[in-house]
Amino acid sequence: MTDRSILSRPGPEPDQMPRYGPHPDQVADRWLAPETGRPLVFLIHGGFWRPRYDRTHTRLMAAALRERGWPVVSAEYRREPGNPDVSTSDIRQALDALRGEEPGIVLAGHSAGGHLALLAASTCPPPDLLGTVALAPVADLVAAAEANLGNGAVAEFLGGAPRADLDPVRLPDPVGATILVHGTEDTSVPPAQSRSYVDAHPAADLALLPDMAHFELIDPDSAAWPDVLAALTRAGTPAPRPD
Repeated sequence: MTDRSILSRPGPEPDQMPRYGPHPDQVADRWLAPETGRPLVFLIHGGFWRPRYDRTHTRLMAAALRERGWPVVSAEYRREPGNPDVSTSDIRQALDALRGEEPGIVLAGHSAGGHLALLAASTCPPPDLLGTVALAPVADLVAAAEANLGNGAVAEFLGGAPRADLDPVRLPDPVGATILVHGTEDTSVPPAQSRSYVDAHPAADLALLPDMAHFELIDPDSAAWPDVLAALTRAGTPAPRPD
């Protein structure tokens, strides 16, 4: 049985909650870290783009990253069924408004947030983007719709058939390193989603975690956590400059 406890376990309050627009959902949690020289993790939560799931279930993850020296912005965004453009617009606006003084950005997202992270990395990458880590992402909207993932979540999100301009598997390669992490036992978003993405984007890397399901990837108490940290470290390491 899938362990969904991370969705309800309370996490600590963030250091700041900056706004990036007037809508109630145009807000973020900011987690400040000591001066470690690490890039900012811009974290996008999942929940099949549905309004009932918000960023609060990422607070344990964000706090654990801060303990490791990573500054984190966990962005909320509008989740309006049938109106996907407000979600993508909010992520773009948040990326523009919430960057700090950190040396670069790592985009990270889980599930539907992984979809939005891969989408942003391809379509509106911030100028200081170092890399992207997609955790169990919905990376192929056509296949996800055909498989009826989340009981019709894709059609509900889009308000109709999949759109190529919103489908990461059908978009150009993202800027920077791209790493997908997926549990082999994930039944919410099967690992075929990530395999489809790396087939279309051979430069991307895929880490398949044996015996891991869906929510372990955002749970700092799980056995998947060291692999998540390793992926973030790789994505956040600047590529060597050519001689």
